[in-house]
Amino acid sequence: MTLRTDKTPTPNTPVADSCPDPARRRLLLGGAGALAAVGLGGCLSGNGLDLSDATVRDLDGKEIALDSIKGSPTVITFWATTCPGCVEEIPHIQELHDTYSPRGVDVIGLAMSYDPVEQIKKMVEQKDMTYTIWHDTNEQGAQAFGPVRVTPTFFILDSAGRIEYQKIGLIDMDRVRGILDGLTA
Repeated sequence: MTLRTDKTPTPNTPVADSCPDPARRRLLLGGAGALAAVGLGGCLSGNGLDLSDATVRDLDGKEIALDSIKGSPTVITFWATTCPGCVEEIPHIQELHDTYSPRGVDVIGLAMSYDPVEQIKKMVEQKDMTYTIWHDTNEQGAQAFGPVRVTPTFFILDSAGRIEYQKIGLIDMDRVRGILDGLTA
């Protein structure tokens, strides 16, 4: 079978379609998106994310090396005080902390750079957030993880800093529990 690229069809010879139908276009774009996502995974080394040069701050302003999270399984969620999905997710992140912190999992909320620290502190107090809260003041955390541009964005890392799960938007708690159970077994 020969594909013709000119627009003059001849009997029984298919013509290459320069404008696929909408369903085909969606399929092609979806496949391209999936390939792009797989390609991003190739930026990671077998040793996990490169966090060596990234720093964030705790709520007292102390600088924290982001690679300090390696060595333990870690839940990290990028969030903002003005993000409704992030606020809705707080009780679930707190539940993960309460359940998995005793099993060696670090649970961290990393507030986006544009959030004022006083607003973050106020929400931590209002919502009784007892898990670790850091502030990505210089956007190095968001860059190291992607870059992260949308909140909430949630990650589970193994103890070497390899991504086991990533989700933009609200998390699937059953799936998250299953992954964390596997990492702490």
